[in-house]
Amino acid sequence: MLVLKVIIESIAQAFSQLTANKLRAFLSLLGITIGIWCVISVLSAVESLEMNIRGSINKLGDDIVYIDKFSWAEDPSSNYWKWRRRPDPSYKDFKAIASKIQSAKLSSYAAVIGLKSVEFKSINVSNVPIFAMTYDYAEMFNFEFSQGRYFNNLEYHSGTNQVILGNDLATQIFGENINPIGKRIKFMGVKMTVLGVLKKEGESLLQILDFDEVLLMGFNTARKIANVENVPRAFINVKAKDDVTLEQLEDEITGVLRAHRRLKPKEESNFALNKLSIVAQAFDQVFSVIGMAGWFIGLFSILVGGFGVANIMFVSVKERTSLIGIKKALGAKRYIILLEFLIEAIILCVLGGAIGLLLVFLMTKAATAAFDDFEFILSQSNITLGLSISIIIGIIAGFLPAFKAAKMDPVEAIRS
Repeated sequence: MLVLKVIIESIAQAFSQLTANKLRAFLSLLGITIGIWCVISVLSAVESLEMNIRGSINKLGDDIVYIDKFSWAEDPSSNYWKWRRRPDPSYKDFKAIASKIQSAKLSSYAAVIGLKSVEFKSINVSNVPIFAMTYDYAEMFNFEFSQGRYFNNLEYHSGTNQVILGNDLATQIFGENINPIGKRIKFMGVKMTVLGVLKKEGESLLQILDFDEVLLMGFNTARKIANVENVPRAFINVKAKDDVTLEQLEDEITGVLRAHRRLKPKEESNFALNKLSIVAQAFDQVFSVIGMAGWFIGLFSILVGGFGVANIMFVSVKERTSLIGIKKALGAKRYIILLEFLIEAIILCVLGGAIGLLLVFLMTKAATAAFDDFEFILSQSNITLGLSISIIIGIIAGFLPAFKAAKMDPVEAIRS
């Protein structure tokens, strides 16, 4: 009961100090506010970026191996000719993998035919990326449709003249008021029927595959009008079974592909096996540097704010010396006086930290509103961290003034 009374009085005294010395209190708490704002805003930004990347990875699949001639873990410009000499993934490579890999749940092949013009009546949209893909590609990358549907098994294997449009491309061709489904468009001298329109993906930090502006067709349809078995840009993707690790899948792919390409045992593999964790690890390093910079800047501000709070507390002790003497003369224990001033310092720091957290919260809301496809968050863990830092700074800044008040001689304190 006594401790509760001390806490209530300390809170009242802290607000009394704020109202009695507004400018001094404002300048002192400014350091705490800026420090907490710096640290928590940087940590929140990093956490939001990580959340966005993890969401993209989950969407694209963290259990997929991407077979290419370039490695995502290296800079292609640092060893350009090594990568350039490597063969592009081919349809024959895909067939070997699809028929021999036992640990694969799905495998797909996609070829970029090129940039072509697409016509609908008097509308002509140029430089449209044309993609030819095998049947399992849609399931592998979780295609979602705003209109229409995907090819059925019969349509795909018979090579019917049907295509799927990215959301932005459909809008460019048909506008907002025309339903694209069933309409016939023309490209590469052939008329095709629009079977489906994909949901809009929007911008993403990890935009490895962007289907908003592409035209997609089945592989058997595409091979009737273009060479899609050996193109300058093709992709083979393999999804692991639920009980298979990526490492196991990579080992099996390596063995099958090396044998298919007839590489000798001592020869280096002329292909790269990529996975999204490589990209995530690269971002982790960037996040680590940004986080350290935020801590470095924030701690300096917190240090300045801590000295400011300590100064307020020393002044408060001096102004209340007589009152301290009276309390001690009436039987107040040292720990009560110590606790009173320590709680007051903590309240001041928590108030400064709370203002800093409020600024971070407002900043995340403004940033989220400014970027439609990116959500900035202030997590519960960062709120707890900000308040915890404030409490620790309050204890450190308030201990010496509180200890000075606690060890005062009551008679000398009353005389002063």
